[in-house]
Amino acid sequence: MGHDAAISEQPTSWTIEHFSQANPNGPGQGDVPALLRCVAATLEQLSAVEVADLVLHTEITDQGAWPSLTVYFHRPTPDPDQAAPAQ
Repeated sequence: MGHDAAISEQPTSWTIEHFSQANPNGPGQGDVPALLRCVAATLEQLSAVEVADLVLHTEITDQGAWPSLTVYFHRPTPDPDQAAPAQ
């Protein structure tokens, strides 16, 4: 009926980070494939991250829809079993 874990144990947690990107305001601002390519390039620059969520937002401007994408990610914790051998 109860939990087996002791009350003093800390829950597993990690830091989540995020960034948002949009195409430049103006002609082409609604080009979702271009936006996805830019986000993919940013993720490649960040290298070893694990994406937790993607949220697409669309703002309506005088020039039409202006989508942006927010990416939530975290950096994986190194596995102590795969640590580099001591030299």
